[in-house]
Amino acid sequence: MASPETPSGTSPDAELDPVDDRLRRDHSFLGHPRGLATLSGLEIWERFSFIGMQTILTLYLAASVAHDGLGMSPSSAASVSAAYGTLVYLVSVAGGWIADRMLGGYRSVLYGGILIALGHYCMAIPTNWATWTGLGLISAGTGLLKPNVSTLAGKLYRSDDERRDAGFAIYYMCINIGAFLGPLITSWLADHKGYHWGFSAAAIGMTLGLIQYVLGRRTIAGRNEHAAHRLPPERMRRAVRWIAVGAVVVAALAVGLALPGVLTLARFVDVLTWISVAAPIAYFIVLFRSPQVTAEERGRLRPYIVLFIGSAAFNMILFQAYSTMMLLATSNAQNTIFGYTFPSGWYNSALGAFEVILAPITAWVWTRMGRRQPHVSNKIALGVVLGGLSFVVLIFPTSGHSGSDWKMSAWWIVLCYVLLGLGDVLLESSGLAATTKLAPQAFASQTMALWFLSLALANGVQAQIVKLYGHVSYPVYFGVNGGIAIVVGLLIMAAAPWLRRTMHPVR
Repeated sequence: MASPETPSGTSPDAELDPVDDRLRRDHSFLGHPRGLATLSGLEIWERFSFIGMQTILTLYLAASVAHDGLGMSPSSAASVSAAYGTLVYLVSVAGGWIADRMLGGYRSVLYGGILIALGHYCMAIPTNWATWTGLGLISAGTGLLKPNVSTLAGKLYRSDDERRDAGFAIYYMCINIGAFLGPLITSWLADHKGYHWGFSAAAIGMTLGLIQYVLGRRTIAGRNEHAAHRLPPERMRRAVRWIAVGAVVVAALAVGLALPGVLTLARFVDVLTWISVAAPIAYFIVLFRSPQVTAEERGRLRPYIVLFIGSAAFNMILFQAYSTMMLLATSNAQNTIFGYTFPSGWYNSALGAFEVILAPITAWVWTRMGRRQPHVSNKIALGVVLGGLSFVVLIFPTSGHSGSDWKMSAWWIVLCYVLLGLGDVLLESSGLAATTKLAPQAFASQTMALWFLSLALANGVQAQIVKLYGHVSYPVYFGVNGGIAIVVGLLIMAAAPWLRRTMHPVR
């Protein structure tokens, strides 16, 4: 497989120091570098905290004040939850820039994890101000951590290493171990002890992730690297000043507009939606026009737009597993299997479990097939189609019903999550791996942040769509959402011949 070129015309692998090169050639963790275990361990606990908290967030927002919640309507709670997801992934752009220009990958991940932990500890405090402060800290920390930890995972492999896709599948499997454990624990605590006990468990999980990340730092390739394109000292000081001033100004404006009622929660959600649409458009323009991006790299960005759209379409479905699906499961599902009744949040644990089971099978299949495996665009397209089908199947049990006086079998929800889980494994592991290979060298972390902007776009659009939940029939709501995703997946399949030609050397 040909390796991408740097602007100077040399292979990026040639610039590695001997220690990093030795770490890349390591096979001690399931045939992969030991650093993959360190980064996967961090992701286990980060996802434990993030998904665990997100699983109960919509239910917490919609619960009455008497039941330890904030008393929002179900559609408003789902919209605010989606807006929170939008903010998380929008901040990832700043996180990628900070890693590329200021801190480097290792430090960015470390500081991001600290902010996340502080945010969860805030949410454990049963007051409204602590809830909103905690969500803000988690958004900032996740935006700093998520794009950069994935970039660090990519640095564990040489550009011609065929273990990369399988490595990302293992990495994604470990992520979903956390996604399995998080809802299992936080949902039980929320049901039996209260929502803030669930938030406390998320805080402890992130703390454990930070501890193992620091202890395993010597296994991470690129740990000692400074920012890839570090700003000169004077520009660095100026950037720090602008960031500090900007944070103060934004906070002051938010408070100043919120107090007289100009900036309501609903308007803030709408603003985030518009930003989620404008940000990726602006960012693609920056990448295409940058003199630091070579003509060859620019050619690989064009097909990346198609993958970006596929990711947005799929995740518009997936993220509703934590909002509308939680509301549907809580009010209209018989949450009993084999005689055992369980919290509705455990469906999200099932999603993580399905992905833990399916990810190694997928990794084994791709490794076994080698160069005969489907092109990355077809893997992503199939994932999008499966995501759409997961909503389409809900047409059958919900037809002819309305309100909360009827219950569907839990197995319908389980089927939905099986399809979502397989689609997620296919799309995300392939998308992350493709991003690390298609990224221009001068924008490595920022291109990974661009992938996360597809998640911001999905959440931003979803923040508007979920407002229809409960106002149109269930078959219409789930059928239209699922149908849009299926159409997008089929269009990507139709574009596969062009994508194969233009995405070289990505297979």
